[in-house]
Amino acid sequence: MNTSVYIARRYLFSRKSTHAINIISGISTLGVFVGSAALIIILSGFNGMEDIIVKMYNNFTPQLKIEPKQGKTFNPNTTYFNTLHKNKALVSFTEVLEEHALVKYGDRQVISTLKGVSDEFLNNKALDSTLDGGAFVLKKDKQPFAVVGSIVQGNLSVNVKDSFTPLQIFTPSRAKSGSVIPIDEFKSRFIYPSGSFTMQRDFDDRVITPLDFARDLLDQPVNISAIELNFKPGTDIDAIQHEIKDNINTQFTVHNRSEQNTLLYKILHLEKASTFLILAFILIIAIFNIVGSLTMLVMDKQKDIAILASLGAAGRVIQGIFFVEGMLITLSGCIAGMVVGFIFSILQKYFGMIKMDVDMPFPVQFRITDFLLVFLTVTVIGSIASAISARISVKGLDEIKQDL
Repeated sequence: MNTSVYIARRYLFSRKSTHAINIISGISTLGVFVGSAALIIILSGFNGMEDIIVKMYNNFTPQLKIEPKQGKTFNPNTTYFNTLHKNKALVSFTEVLEEHALVKYGDRQVISTLKGVSDEFLNNKALDSTLDGGAFVLKKDKQPFAVVGSIVQGNLSVNVKDSFTPLQIFTPSRAKSGSVIPIDEFKSRFIYPSGSFTMQRDFDDRVITPLDFARDLLDQPVNISAIELNFKPGTDIDAIQHEIKDNINTQFTVHNRSEQNTLLYKILHLEKASTFLILAFILIIAIFNIVGSLTMLVMDKQKDIAILASLGAAGRVIQGIFFVEGMLITLSGCIAGMVVGFIFSILQKYFGMIKMDVDMPFPVQFRITDFLLVFLTVTVIGSIASAISARISVKGLDEIKQDL
């Protein structure tokens, strides 16, 4: 065994002549332990919250979305799109026609986004989990129905169980623009609400209708705004995305989920990074207690240092003793903290000790990168603190030898 490691281990577990050194060493280890455990627990909690938020968005966000680079609409009746529609990996190939519209219900009205979708939109079974009332029905006996977001429902006080009061949707008329009578510049259609959904503000201002209803209202018999694609589990979405980009011309964009919700992912990553930096700063303060602990240990072991030097031990060996001592304190606290943090998170995941709501435990999710990041952070900071303390151990070594 290396001499520095052997002596460092003896110093770590032996009783010191000054009891305060043991106490300070224990506090240093405890600080690293608590900081490491807190980082694992909080990062796991952030992962859990991120997964929930992303899953909620994914209920409405397609895996791939094709849109025109210029203009609002395009003709989907091309050879490639027809071939793509026959891809066996597809779960849904949804043609979408979107436009802002005025929605009126009774004596109330609100500006909303009208989203007309083709029948395959309902192949997404996750839609039912977003329902706030009623049913996710867009057609019944050839009659169109609308499903409204919670913002629209709240502003209009829509009663999805009322089969006598329809929604009236207004959009600018293409045929009568420039009319002397203002109301003639708008086209309107009636449609009954079948249900309401709640997601996030980005989606809750929408009124979802059958594509045919939107085509009639918007005077768009052929063109659409976008094509939304969802695939079977296990499909390589990145490969499909690159393949589509290679086959369609530069007039279109193909975005995956993260590209469709860029701001959301940036916010989630920024929040997690900010929290990590704050906790890491607290951990730095805790780890640098090791400097004080090792400085006192150097003072306590001056006679031992002088004896080792007299026996021919180089300054590098003496520095190595106190460097290893500092790293043992750091790593023992770090590993113990990570283990306890992992155990606590496991208990939270399976027993839900901390709850967000009465029926909903706070979510946690583990990622190996978080454990590696915490270990690397603690190791680097601990190495710096231990190196500072180790340099102190050889200062005044000649005077110590003379005193001996």
